[in-house]
Order: sequence, then C-alpha cells, then structure tokens
Amino acid sequence: MSSKEYHTYTKTELINIFDECLNKTLGDVDKNNVFDRTKINPKITGIAGDVIEQSVLGYPSDNRQAPDLNVDGEDVELKTTGIRFSKTDNNQFEAKEPMSITAVSPDKIVHEEFEDSNFWHKVKKMLLVYYLYLAEHTVPASEYANFPVVGYEFHEFSKDEQKALQRDWQIVHDFIRFLQETYDDYEKEYPRISSELRPKLFLLDTAPKWPNHPRFRLKRSFVTSIVQTYFNEHSELEQLPESYTSYADIDKKCRELTKRFGGKTVAELLLDLGVNHHATNKSIGERVAVRMFGGKNIKIGKIQIFREAGIIGKTITITKGGSRTEDMKLFPIDFNELLDPEVEFDNSSFADFFFNHQLLCIIFEEPTSNSKIEENIFVGFKRYAFSDDFINEKVRPVWNSIRKTIFENRLIDVIRLDKDGHPRINKNGQVSSAPNFPKSKDGPVFVRGGGKDSAEKPEEINGVSMYRQYIWLSGKFITTELQKLQLL
Repeated sequence: MSSKEYHTYTKTELINIFDECLNKTLGDVDKNNVFDRTKINPKITGIAGDVIEQSVLGYPSDNRQAPDLNVDGEDVELKTTGIRFSKTDNNQFEAKEPMSITAVSPDKIVHEEFEDSNFWHKVKKMLLVYYLYLAEHTVPASEYANFPVVGYEFHEFSKDEQKALQRDWQIVHDFIRFLQETYDDYEKEYPRISSELRPKLFLLDTAPKWPNHPRFRLKRSFVTSIVQTYFNEHSELEQLPESYTSYADIDKKCRELTKRFGGKTVAELLLDLGVNHHATNKSIGERVAVRMFGGKNIKIGKIQIFREAGIIGKTITITKGGSRTEDMKLFPIDFNELLDPEVEFDNSSFADFFFNHQLLCIIFEEPTSNSKIEENIFVGFKRYAFSDDFINEKVRPVWNSIRKTIFENRLIDVIRLDKDGHPRINKNGQVSSAPNFPKSKDGPVFVRGGGKDSAEKPEEINGVSMYRQYIWLSGKFITTELQKLQLL
C-alpha cells in the first residue's frame, strides 16, 4: 500500500499539495468525481470535506474518533471549514458555522483524563483547510463545486487557549460524572448537558441536544477568531495584559475592579484611568471598562479574548430605584439568512447570538434624572447569559414572525403616528414609517430600524424600502433580569 492509503504524509508533501489547491474551486480539485454523488443526493452534507479527503488527499472518509492524518510521525486532525464575508465586521472573513470536533460520549468521557481524551487528540494539532462560501443562501451540494479553496494552516492552540479548552472539557466531564453518580436513571438527565453547561463553556459548546448525541464544537466566535488571525485580520484587536481562560477568570477580575472603582463617578474614572475627558457619550461606560481591564481600545468587542468567547459589553444606567428605560440594540438582521427556507432557527447566526454570546453589563447609577453622564456612579459588573427557555419562548417566535410576514406577502410599511394620531415627521421633513415587524409592545425581543440618514432606506424586501433593521432587547426586561443577579 502507498503512504497515502495509510494517511501518512510529510509536512512538505502536504504544503505542496495544498499550495496547488489555492484559489482553485472545489470542483477544480475534485479529480475523483466526488461531486457526482450530489446528482443523487443534492442535500448531502460534508461534501467539501469529502472532496479534500477523497480527491485531494486520496483516501476514503471514515467516522473514527482518532485524528485523520499522520504528519511526520504526529497525529493531525484534518478540518475543512467554510468561511464567508462578514456583513457586520468591515467585510472581513468569518466562520460560516461552529466547528464540530468529536462526539460527547458519556460512557467514555468519565474514564478519560483531558490529555488522553478523544477531544484533545482531535484538536491538539490540526490542519485547517478554508473554502470561501460565496452564496447568499443555502445552495445544493453540487454548487459547492464553485467555492474556491482560499487558505490552509497547520494550527496549534496557544497555551491560554489550551487551558481554556481543558477547563471547558473538564466542566462537561465533571457534570456527566455527577449525573451518573447521583441518579439511578442518569440517561434521563443527559438533556441537561447542553442546556445547563452552555453558560459556563468559554470556547466550546455541545450540540445537538440529547436524545440526539451531542458533539463538542468550537464556538463560531472562536473559529472566526482563528480564521481572522490566519488572514491577518486581527490587527485591530487588542490583547489584554492578563490572561483569561474561563468566565470564572473574568468574573474574578470584575470583582476586583468593582472593589477598586465602585462608587466613583464617571468623571473620577476618566481622570483615574486617563481617558479623554471630552468623550462623555453613551459609550463611555464601555471605554472605561476596557481601561479597567488594562486595555486601550474603546469597545469590549475589540478585545480578542472577549471576541473569541462571545462576550459583548453593554453599559446599563439605572435610577436610584433600580429602573431603566433605554432599550438595548443587539445586532443587525441578516435577511439573506432569515429568508432562506433551508436555514432552521437552531442553526442560524440569529439564534447563535443568543445561544453563544453573553452580555457583560457595566452598571452605572444616575444620582438624579437630570444628571449628566459624567455624574453617574459606577456600581459594578453583571454577566448575563440568555436561557434556553427565553430563546425558545421569546426569540424563536420573533424569527418565525418575521419570516411568516415576508413569506406570506403581508409585509407593509406602516406610517408612525404621534400621540394625537398625526403622522410623525422626521427632521428632514419626511413622514416616519417602519415595516410591520415585531415591536417593543409585542415582547422583550423586537425589531427597530436605524441609520445615519433618515432619508436613506437601503433595505428592500417585497418592494418595501426600509432602514437597516436591528434586533433589540427591552430595557425593562434586561433590568428585571439583572436584578436577579448578584454583582460580580
């Protein structure tokens, strides 16, 4: 048998092989006609990986939990990963989806140590092959033949990333062992693996949910960080002076910062932290928080570890009575995805925001209703994760409502009225209007348009022009939720 039949290569061989693939489409490199299978099964999954394995490297796919390749005597896992252009991040590359690694096998994992686990064997050394998903919607498997191979890398995680992955794996391991030791019929408790552990996992998630056997996955936000680092798109992201490998690390730092800075006004914080005294706009709370952590950027989203873990900074200003009225903007709607009939809610980036992102709330209290921003007092931090119940009962219906309104051709542009029933007029003299998507009166998750120029409506759906549409969260809802949490 040849070395290729044993999946054994030298690194030089693989470099030569994949250098030849760069900027060629998956169809171009499919010398063994793997795409022929799509004629019979147009929805076959994993076709890109099959092409790389079977046509580029010349060996058949398998479902072993062991790494795919032996490279210069070391095990290496091969992962073919789709990337796409981000619509919210300066058109940089982002991961198309989370990266599935290996099965969460309850009867096996409890007998493993991390260093000897199937998971670590799979991710310790990887060969990542990137193809560019150029379609706006889900396409048949045959059309993957048009997607180019745009890069590859031999990837190893940094020491901090290894530690974070180990801590995440250990959380899953210990929880499964707890279930097995606590309950006689412990398999009935396995659905809790994904739902209860999700808020605790830093770089990993597990999906799907039991009774479908879950798999360890690298979060989409983490894969995006890997992708952007490879393509040198992380130059604007900042490394903090201290390392953080779990939410517990971040919580601990938040407690230290609250003890040190709690009770100070914004003006005092600006002076203590050396922040521009004139930068007292609504985003100043986030800028102050970054400085507290030792960073120099103006947004938490520009800090690499926070980006990898899906942590989003939000400033919360409350009254002395603990109330707050301002709603919270979350993310712009990707209508190409939302209107793709092949995309299910659970697999959408819409749902991924709520499943795999957490809010690091920087809380200030205003002394009076007439206080200036610089007079607000820093209270502390709270970290908020969206529950499965909230996602299923409040977020999923919004996704379904938007789709139904458009698919059933019921989308209209509604003129907004003032309290006297007259049309509202924008500053530019135009009548104010908005599409009939879910509003704040309908629930805690709703749609609101926005833009720098009220005369421009760049989105058009079913002939209805509109501003860029965003998902928002009710200020009253998040205030009520945060009241249930202790300060970090």
